[in-house]
Amino acid sequence: MPLQIVRHDITEIKTDAIVNAANSSLKMGGGVCGAIFNAAGPRELQQACDRIGHCAVGEAVHTDAFGLDAKFIIHTVGPVWEGGFNNEEDLLRNCYRNSLELAHELGCESIAFPLISTGIFGYPKEPALRIAISEIEAFLLKREMQVYLVVFDRQSFGISEKLFQSIEAFIDENEVRTLEKKDTRYRKKIDTDTIVDVQEQEIRLESQLEISLEDILEGVDESFSERLLRFIDEKGMTDTETYKKANIDRKLFSKIRNSPGYTPLKKTIVAFAVALQLDLYETEELLGTAGYRLSRSHKFDLIILYFIERKNYNIHEINEALFAFDQMLLGA
Repeated sequence: MPLQIVRHDITEIKTDAIVNAANSSLKMGGGVCGAIFNAAGPRELQQACDRIGHCAVGEAVHTDAFGLDAKFIIHTVGPVWEGGFNNEEDLLRNCYRNSLELAHELGCESIAFPLISTGIFGYPKEPALRIAISEIEAFLLKREMQVYLVVFDRQSFGISEKLFQSIEAFIDENEVRTLEKKDTRYRKKIDTDTIVDVQEQEIRLESQLEISLEDILEGVDESFSERLLRFIDEKGMTDTETYKKANIDRKLFSKIRNSPGYTPLKKTIVAFAVALQLDLYETEELLGTAGYRLSRSHKFDLIILYFIERKNYNIHEINEALFAFDQMLLGA
């Protein structure tokens, strides 16, 4: 997928460019900066940085990657948080924008970012994440590049606590319902002539409450790719707009378009549903053409249901939530 959030050590990412959250004097520091210097070879990297000498806040420069499994290190200087009253947001946006443009100029096909300025520079993680995602997204609408946003652990990630708790409550509520249903599986209703398994009654009731795939797909004999392309036309979107909004690689979309019998992964189909802003019925229809459906007993599916029910089709916000709950991300 063009934009991927990963929990990893950024010095171990194999990519064309690794972004260093630098200081203006380009000296070896602590945190991510110190880790990158140590992994690249501190002496060689410091000598290369000294030849450049200085980098202004929001700007980006590059050196060789030396001992890292990359071609370049792009050094960008994030703003120190001063309460948001000293142009911090614009400067942080410039860090991502200038780093991406520099990577493009260098011919990079992939780049890995830390969450800039959220360490000792003190930028609040949630707005820093919003800025990173929006600038990367804007770049990817114009360019083709694989972008990794690398976080070391959950504590360094910036999802809203309010959103996390809301999704968690939604999941818990549905999991309780599922457990209650499972608890009745072995209960028996005694009749004068027979014993009826209560689970059968529940299955019939549940089938009335949930969208029936049989009803959705009745009389439909389209393949997944045929139905996807028809949805694209119905929604008045272009192919390029669709696969970019779905966080889908252009090559994969081409394969789907040109191979009617090809069936992608469920997360890829859901990504298309989000990009096309399909409602729940339409999403089930698209999933059904590939033999999938959404379930209220799986965490991944529940998170997707949470966003669709609220008509929130921001794929990157959905992926942030999926990442926070240790689920696979949308796209391919």
